[in-house]
Amino acid sequence: MKTLVTMGRGGTGKTSFVALQTKFFVEQNETPLLLVDVDPDQNLAEMVGVDLEREGVKTIAELVTDTFIRKGGTMTGIAPTERIETRVFEEGLYEGDDFDLIAVGTKWIEGCYCMPDAALKGALESLTKNYRYVLIDSPAGLEHLNRKITARVNDIFDIMGPSHKSFEHVKRADRITREVGIGFDRFFVVGGCLFPADLEETARKETRQQYLGKIIFDPLVQESVIAGWSLLDIMESSPAYRSVSALMEKTGYGKAR
Repeated sequence: MKTLVTMGRGGTGKTSFVALQTKFFVEQNETPLLLVDVDPDQNLAEMVGVDLEREGVKTIAELVTDTFIRKGGTMTGIAPTERIETRVFEEGLYEGDDFDLIAVGTKWIEGCYCMPDAALKGALESLTKNYRYVLIDSPAGLEHLNRKITARVNDIFDIMGPSHKSFEHVKRADRITREVGIGFDRFFVVGGCLFPADLEETARKETRQQYLGKIIFDPLVQESVIAGWSLLDIMESSPAYRSVSALMEKTGYGKAR
């Protein structure tokens, strides 16, 4: 089992990158996969063709709210996170043919994600051994990684946009993962579809990370995201998909392995 975390500022295309990663592994028969959406925007499920509400699957934040607010569950006795973990397996896990999916969801109350993250960490410790790859879609704020939802990561992909803040995000992400003790093997920088080609050399020098290349802009991907269509149905000839496939093979996954 390998864990791959994708992060980046909003609008860089990180969630579509995770969805196309998913398509890549499915096409390579590198399954089963566990997709973990810790971004409060909750776009990953839609991008891989899953309607959690229609499937009757709740986010972890919804389960926390239901257990401790709507039903007035006690915080004593069984540890709160253990109480939620059981419900995550029963009600918070979408199970598909090639991949399963868990979403943290939006904040359960005003404040932090501490309890949902603790529940997710416990669930992942139990679940991950059942999968070939765990793909985590992480938000720009990095608060979830800061609370160590997973203590071990194989590869980190930071998707960059055309802004100074994207450069700073890469540096901050590298610092935080080291400061909180998250072990990782490799840290890759990827240019999002709007990242200018003339900044690629700058990205290599300023981030001091391995720059893999960029995701090619594809109008069909943009149209699919806007319309809410699954990126798993994108043609293999799609420039965006082909570029993501090439990036994954460059890192040693798939046919080039």
